[in-house]
Amino acid sequence: MSGSKPDILWSPHHPDRYVICDSELGLYRIGPVGSAETKAGTLPLSEETAATLLAINSDTPYMKCVAWYPKHEPECLLAVGQANGRVVLTSLGQSHNSACKELVGKEFVPKHARQCNTLAWNPVDSNLLAAGLDKHRADFSVLIWDISSKFAPETSVVAEKIRLSSVDFDSSSVVTKPLYELGQNDACLSLCWLLRDPKLLLAGMHRNLAIFDLRNTSQKTFVNTKAIQGVTVDPHFHDRVASFFEGQVAIWDLRKFEKPVLTLSEQPKPLTKVAWCPTRTGLLATLTRDSNIIRLYDMQHTPTPIGDETEPTIIERSVQPCESQIGSFAWHPSSQNRMVVVSAANRVMTDFTVFERISLAWSSTTSLMWACGRHLYDCVEDSPEGLESMIEKDIATKMRQRAQSRYGHDTVQVWRNHLLAGGKDPQLKSLWYDLFYMKQCAEDMELKLQGNKQSVVYSGIKNIIKTSSGTTESRRCWSGSERQTDVLRYHSEERCLALRLCGWISRGPDTDVETFLRSLEQEQEWERAAAVALFNLDIRRAIQIMNKGATAEKGDLNLNVVAMALSGYTDEKSSLWREMCSSLRLQLKNPYLCIMFAFLTSEPGSYDGVLYESSVAVRDRVAFASMFLSDAQLPRYIDKLTNDMKEAGNLEGILLTGLTKDGVDLMESYVDRTGDVQTASFCMLKGSPGEVLKDPRVQCWIENYRNLLDAWRFWHKRAEFDIHRGKLDPSSKPLAQVFVSCNFCGKSISYSCSAMPHQGRGFSQYGVSGSPTKSKVTSCPGCRKPLPRCALCLMNMGTPVSNCPGTGKSDEKVDLTRENKLAQFNNWFTWCHNCRHGGHAGHMLSWFRDHTECPVSACTCKCMQLDTTGNLVPSDSS
Repeated sequence: MSGSKPDILWSPHHPDRYVICDSELGLYRIGPVGSAETKAGTLPLSEETAATLLAINSDTPYMKCVAWYPKHEPECLLAVGQANGRVVLTSLGQSHNSACKELVGKEFVPKHARQCNTLAWNPVDSNLLAAGLDKHRADFSVLIWDISSKFAPETSVVAEKIRLSSVDFDSSSVVTKPLYELGQNDACLSLCWLLRDPKLLLAGMHRNLAIFDLRNTSQKTFVNTKAIQGVTVDPHFHDRVASFFEGQVAIWDLRKFEKPVLTLSEQPKPLTKVAWCPTRTGLLATLTRDSNIIRLYDMQHTPTPIGDETEPTIIERSVQPCESQIGSFAWHPSSQNRMVVVSAANRVMTDFTVFERISLAWSSTTSLMWACGRHLYDCVEDSPEGLESMIEKDIATKMRQRAQSRYGHDTVQVWRNHLLAGGKDPQLKSLWYDLFYMKQCAEDMELKLQGNKQSVVYSGIKNIIKTSSGTTESRRCWSGSERQTDVLRYHSEERCLALRLCGWISRGPDTDVETFLRSLEQEQEWERAAAVALFNLDIRRAIQIMNKGATAEKGDLNLNVVAMALSGYTDEKSSLWREMCSSLRLQLKNPYLCIMFAFLTSEPGSYDGVLYESSVAVRDRVAFASMFLSDAQLPRYIDKLTNDMKEAGNLEGILLTGLTKDGVDLMESYVDRTGDVQTASFCMLKGSPGEVLKDPRVQCWIENYRNLLDAWRFWHKRAEFDIHRGKLDPSSKPLAQVFVSCNFCGKSISYSCSAMPHQGRGFSQYGVSGSPTKSKVTSCPGCRKPLPRCALCLMNMGTPVSNCPGTGKSDEKVDLTRENKLAQFNNWFTWCHNCRHGGHAGHMLSWFRDHTECPVSACTCKCMQLDTTGNLVPSDSS
């Protein structure tokens, strides 16, 4: 505009056209670079787009403001406000529309000449054009013109206009009588029509913001403020308005117009323009003088103000569309977050897209998605096979699958839990067998009769061995060998208990390992069975097991060779057999075959080759140590092995630590390494003492696992876990938190309300489980007043659902009641917290299967939809 910075207007009906207005009007078409529309000599706007100049209009000098006609016809009609207050209708390009020809050149002249500051077309009644003028004594500053008016000016007025104007005009095209005159004795700096009502006009006057109603022009709603410039309505929230003064932006809510709901941070330089994004909710762009930065305020999540002290929060960021100083900008009316900016000099234009912040969301079922603008993107790997294998290895996927198979809930055959986990993890197998043997020993009647032995069992072998006393030594000869060499072994009650916890011997006084050997043979663990037989000094049994393994299906024929080598055992230290076995045993691939020959070639009391073979199960090494290490050696070895297990987070170490503080330390290392809070929770609940269960780490694992089940929508599984936890840890059972009270006396409606006034009884007390012979509670036991009636069956609450008369529902609903007539939940008291109507739970569920509104007549409450989880289906409902 004349002597001022340029401005941009997008066409309201052509998404590829816009106007640049400064000293003249220039119409541009924007298109892709290299397309037929962008000819030679076009102006590049970005790497992808360029602009072509279509038309220039320099017939309207002294422009101060421009507004584009909002309707499609005529399509290129512009209103231009001039320095002398005139509003001139003009167009760009040739138009064959007769209506446009009639309107072009029409002028609207105020009574007194003064600058026109702003123009605004009515978006609904497009014949109405509002103009905001400077103050002139007691004259009006807001004039609303009807562009279809045929009113001819008076002669004196025409003479005045001719005197003021530098160009000639046709007197028939001049209108001097506005349709409405508003804002007397004041100046108008900005205008906008309110989108919620086309009869309301918001004006930024000299000292206040005023809302004028064209239906009653004598009255106005106003608020005193300095923020009167650039008033603009949010196109997505018609009650939200932005305005500015110098460097500060005020956000107004027209429903609460007393003061701004939000004042944005003040800029160091005066603002020149603010504009709401038409394609994005709550995004406001601001531009300051002599700046190359556009500041964005994201009010996407701004809540409706509730109290005077409530001030919504916003997210603020800046974008730099170009290097030069920005004269003006304009949001594209339809392209997402797109704008064109024009520099303050030389009309250098830039096409720029504001990229949205990307928010990531990783679901509890391993799906990764992110949102950008209006788009949701799902993360898909290039190789689906690799992705599936990665997901299967993820601990969250494993825990989810285990939860579906009721992993951890088998409290009788505890060892079976490792099968429910898939049976492929050797550490889990060792853990659940350890807990199974601990449970067996704790339940042994002989141990129970000895007082504190039950708690000793769960304290771990490390603590059991420390209490060892009365150890006896015995020398036993090899069984099945002609050599009568004696081997030193140690015996005590505690060592015997350790062997039982390792699973080598069964309950009772019998210490025979034959049962254990048979179970290993059934599992085809031939090498391990042979090693256990050898450690029990039965060399013939070991050879027999290896021969059997060699002939079994999928057996290893090399076992016959090992058996043959074993049969040549001699205890002579200088024998060739011992020399060859010592040097070649390390070449054996199976660790159990390796430790067999290490045992046979070791010196008495020095069995490092067996004890420190890490590939051998911990339970077997501990059992071996319990038989062959002295009272001085055994605690040292157990302590060292326990520390190694704790550092590595190896679950096999639970056999040593037990469910004690050391066990929690070990489990913490395991959880840190794997993230398996599921196993940690179930393990610690199996037999830990109260002080261990109160450990913050244990409570954290349990709560995290419960939260995981809720996140997976395994609400039934989480309830089962809570019940399981309550059985094993009675202190975790929450007290009853809800009970139904009488409307009249306020007492709990239960049989024992007088005896237990502070404890809510189970809801089964308020009804019966379906049997008509059981007693019913249809009145308050305290005051004998009748209980409320069910809104559907009209029977007093407390009446069994199965005895209620038919409610006229479909067969499906009758069947639902019949199938669940023994379920106590059908008799529960249920009511809506909003409308306070309710009835039997079974009846309410049946009703809301086919209806959305409350069953009570004349009540329009959508009770079921008020609950955010009411329409969610549990993932474990099957």
